Amino acid sequence: MTLEVVTDEISTARRNAGRLVIAAGSLLLVAAFAMQILYKSGTTTLGYETWRVVLYAYVAWGIALGIGQVLMRGEAGWRALFILPAVLFTVAMVIFPTLFGFYIAMTDWNLSSFSGRKFNGLANLWQMLADPYYRNALLNMVFYVLAVLVEYIVAFGLALLLNAQIRARKFFRVVFLLPLMLSPVAVSWMIGKSLMEYRFGPAAKLARWLGWDTPAFFATPEIARLSIMLLDAWTFIPFMMIMLLAGLQALPKDVMEAAHVDGATPWQAFWGVTFPLMLPVSITAVILRIIFKLKLADIVINVTSGGPGGATDTVTSFIFREYRDRSNVGYGTMLAMVYLILIIVFITLLLKFVSRWTRDVN
Repeated sequence: MTLEVVTDEISTARRNAGRLVIAAGSLLLVAAFAMQILYKSGTTTLGYETWRVVLYAYVAWGIALGIGQVLMRGEAGWRALFILPAVLFTVAMVIFPTLFGFYIAMTDWNLSSFSGRKFNGLANLWQMLADPYYRNALLNMVFYVLAVLVEYIVAFGLALLLNAQIRARKFFRVVFLLPLMLSPVAVSWMIGKSLMEYRFGPAAKLARWLGWDTPAFFATPEIARLSIMLLDAWTFIPFMMIMLLAGLQALPKDVMEAAHVDGATPWQAFWGVTFPLMLPVSITAVILRIIFKLKLADIVINVTSGGPGGATDTVTSFIFREYRDRSNVGYGTMLAMVYLILIIVFITLLLKFVSRWTRDVN
């Protein structure tokens, strides 16, 4: 019995036609986008007040891309049409707003000014490089990110405790997860503004009873930064704890039993068996926590507004105040775009380092 293999013969002329359709659609989109950028920057008078023409060009590019795929690839092109909507949605919702953000970052746009938006090139970048408050916020992020290591140790300890055979284990699991169920804004007001209030707050009264005469948790830079770290850690340690607990419960029981049979002490069993097996889960939990930490803003905004003197400022809270208090859209967008690039570079290097380190360990 022989099987016939049906091949989709596509002529060279048809492939060239598909390439031509895609090239024409791409050229139309690039021309419309470039013309609108030049018009908005004041370089030319040829353009439109709205970006509607770019939207039309984008729709035409999507249609041309679909037609071109069918002409060039035949049956495979028809299958690619099922992926095309997701690609176009990603470009429209992620890539285009990012490119538009870079354009806004190169404008002088203050909502409190009557002059409107003006293209100013890299002026916002030079202003950012000379801004000591932005550099201070970046330095603060170093401290906040390093605190993740301490949070990881605490979360791992709690996960080990809740994985042990203790009484009311399920009850304690729910109790430890309660902070994660609360909004950071609620945590800011319940703890930062109420519990840690320096005059009548219960934490301040306890501090006075212990001998601290002026228990102001947010008055000095070091104590204020530490207090913000504690508030954020109290909120998000359960996130790492539940991931690590799930990893511990998934460990093979026979490996742990073999370690005990061989006479390993609890510390040797942990360091030689549990911790290496938990590395993939640990790395995932730490990296996700770092990503969340890099977005820290709500607790800082509600409790200290970045004070005292910018000691607790994060980059996100600083950008927020640049928008809200100074209405400086152009400069604030430049800060956000640069911070986005720094995050991408940092996370990429971190993933490469972790990948190399895990290979060396294993």
